[in-house]
Amino acid sequence: MLNHTVVAFFARVLLGVIFLMQGIGKVFTWGLDGVYNSFKPYEDTFLPKFSIVFAAYYTSYAELICGALLIIGLFKNYALYALALVLLIVSFGHGLTSPIWDMSHVMWRSMLLIFLLVIPQEWDKWQIESLIRKEKS
Repeated sequence: MLNHTVVAFFARVLLGVIFLMQGIGKVFTWGLDGVYNSFKPYEDTFLPKFSIVFAAYYTSYAELICGALLIIGLFKNYALYALALVLLIVSFGHGLTSPIWDMSHVMWRSMLLIFLLVIPQEWDKWQIESLIRKEKS
């Protein structure tokens, strides 16, 4: 049973670190203007500008905030849902500008995310939510 706990912890924290570091890079290193500038090629598509602005801001902050939430294990499922939307946005966007693109960075994140959503919640014991549940009972 300990193996289940370790695997759930490792997968959650690893995915959290991956997204947190991406979010830190986007929000604090590039800055949101830099992120938006990297989204400029999408202005040549059928997408309205507001959707491009939304995608730039949403993906940046969702990666930052939800990555941190996954690491500590708070609001885990909501964080996973928000990050699933990030992966959908990224996949759709890259597909618009480059129909044949390297999907490897999306696939590994998607597999970890899906794994975390389908494993029994009891496996993921080393998280803040488990401590909160224990105090309530």
